[in-house]
Amino acid sequence: MEMDNNLLTAMVERWRKETHTFHLLEGEMTITLKDVAMLTELPIDGDAIIESSQKPLNGWGQFISERLGINIPEEAEEGRRVPPLHKSMLLIPWLVRTVGELPEDATDAQIERYARIYLICLVGGFLFPNKSGGNMHCMWLRVLLGDWDEIGRKSWGSACLAMIYSELCKCTDPKTKQAGGPMFILQLWVWEHLPTFAPICPANSWGPDEPLRQWAYGARWIGAITSGISLDGYRQHLDRLEFNEVTF
Repeated sequence: MEMDNNLLTAMVERWRKETHTFHLLEGEMTITLKDVAMLTELPIDGDAIIESSQKPLNGWGQFISERLGINIPEEAEEGRRVPPLHKSMLLIPWLVRTVGELPEDATDAQIERYARIYLICLVGGFLFPNKSGGNMHCMWLRVLLGDWDEIGRKSWGSACLAMIYSELCKCTDPKTKQAGGPMFILQLWVWEHLPTFAPICPANSWGPDEPLRQWAYGARWIGAITSGISLDGYRQHLDRLEFNEVTF
């Protein structure tokens, strides 16, 4: 779906880090763990994701080489100032280009490696993106390159909500220009609870056999095009938002 930066900026301006809530004309609202679970179906039970950012004894390059069989160059690619692994940050697009396509006669080991790289892309580039342009902190690799069952037992939904709160609080600083984290979840939440700001929902035209009906509830917004409202337009509407415009 298309991201609506004007909508997100207008909501950030209503965020109060003291209470972790949006202050609106009719009261306070906030995104909850239940919202994250319903919109994404990410697990909210299980172990907290707590990992050390400290480098392994032999460095992250050796760690990645041993688990993925990929040797990371020490020189930067043409057009970039730093190598793919720099200050504990791994360049995800480089990793994808290096691996290439999965061959039709792939071995189990190759399939497992591709599955892990898919998770790296999902986590580092979609669920927990930062503002560094495709880089992911290597601390995530301790989880994603570890035991498969351990990965499934983590509370990924809780981690997403925690990062949304953290990024919103950082954005209350006027000097902050961008937000990281899964802001797409926040946008879905606004569309669901403040439907006056939502575009036409693609799911309205789905037939009874549409496969996306079996996905997470938030999937109904796949393909949605934002309304094109300006930042001032959102601000003015929030200033006069009425109780009957809010869906609980």
